[in-house]
Amino acid sequence: MQFNTDNCRLVKPQNENMEVANKKRIINAWCMYDWANSVYNLVIASAIFPIYYTAMTTTKDTFGTVISDRVDFLGMSLKNTVLSSYTLAFSLLLVCIISPFFSGIADLRGNRKKFLRIFCYLGAASCASLFFFTDKETTLWVGILFMMLASLGFYGSLVFYNSFLPQIAEADEMDKISAKGFSLGYLGSSLLLIVCLILIKSVTKEMEGDATRICFLLVGLWWASFAQLLFRRVPEKKKAKTEGSIFKGFHELQKVYKQVVKDNSIKNFLSAFLFYSMGVQTVVLVASYFGSKVLSLGPGKLIPTILIIQFVGVAGSFFFSWVSKKRGNKFSLMVTLLIWIAVCMSAWYIAQYHNTHPDLPNMPVDRLPEYGFYGLAFFVGLVMGGVQSLSRSTYSKLIPEHTNDTASFFSFYDITEKVAMVFGLFIFGFIEEHSSGMENSVLALIVFFVIGFLVLLSLKDKRLEAY
Repeated sequence: MQFNTDNCRLVKPQNENMEVANKKRIINAWCMYDWANSVYNLVIASAIFPIYYTAMTTTKDTFGTVISDRVDFLGMSLKNTVLSSYTLAFSLLLVCIISPFFSGIADLRGNRKKFLRIFCYLGAASCASLFFFTDKETTLWVGILFMMLASLGFYGSLVFYNSFLPQIAEADEMDKISAKGFSLGYLGSSLLLIVCLILIKSVTKEMEGDATRICFLLVGLWWASFAQLLFRRVPEKKKAKTEGSIFKGFHELQKVYKQVVKDNSIKNFLSAFLFYSMGVQTVVLVASYFGSKVLSLGPGKLIPTILIIQFVGVAGSFFFSWVSKKRGNKFSLMVTLLIWIAVCMSAWYIAQYHNTHPDLPNMPVDRLPEYGFYGLAFFVGLVMGGVQSLSRSTYSKLIPEHTNDTASFFSFYDITEKVAMVFGLFIFGFIEEHSSGMENSVLALIVFFVIGFLVLLSLKDKRLEAY
């Protein structure tokens, strides 16, 4: 099969061997964008920056006891993790508002790469700019601003990145290729995280802050550099430029919405996806804060735990791709959701146990909260890669076969996910701010997963069966 840039479809090649090599080259270049941008998801959103941010915004006495975890920002006094949750939620809301403008134009004019570049470079530059966040009193606004813009760049680029998948792969290849992309993301981001850990551990304690901020520069450089492979090698359909208003993207999205409403398979899947994404994405973004604030685990225990999640995630992506091949996408997704429900229930129990035994982390006779967190990390890694990879490939299979509006379809998918994250983060932060602790917010996540599971039960489509 041959990739034709005139219609972005695969056609019969004149030279089979040459085409197989070219197709493999295109697919590998597409997957490498996961390698490029996943360093944001790990180093900035999940590992080093959350720990750095918590340290910068927490006031402690000389004995290391927390005096206050509240910050003042724009006239508000909030818990530091609530402010970060609200900031991320706001950035995702911006993505929901602006991506329809761009995705419809991208499909009409054939310039998805242009918008992918814009968001990629915005995210990479913002990660690097976190270098200038040095303290709570004078540069907190720098941390909050570039945390928001880095999130905007990362999530804003995904709709254009994902929209290439149905054009470079056949339906029976999508699960495997999607899993390969996520796996490369886990491996690449883990590699950079290890480099950052070596850098931080190689300096004195007084220099750890400076070394950490250098890591933010490395993230920006890594992201922008490896993204060049996709920009140079993955072909794109070319269209003549047409005139139109800035609302053209919304009109394209409205067309997709009308098709989704008429298609029970896509409608049911996206409904389930909306709810379980509230849980999945919130867990990914708050896991480090949960371990640090609720279970009192330090960086030396949290960062290796996050690495466990990453490496298990590689195996999880391919494992659930294999399960999907044997039993179908729906079955595989339902298994992952059952595991997510069990993880959240266990996290709530561990937090309750820790609260009733506050001195246990310092006692060798009982390390249940710490070891329980490690166990949860294993299962989170196992299902995190699986549910994200399967969701992307499941949606790709359900998109109408002959559509040329893949960017608009993936914009709708992306907005669904981002709306879920906005609600998930806001509800999580709101419950934490108005209750005794973060562990109470975990109960809301259980509800999200249960609803997603029940809605997924109603999905019937032969395209999601084993092949």
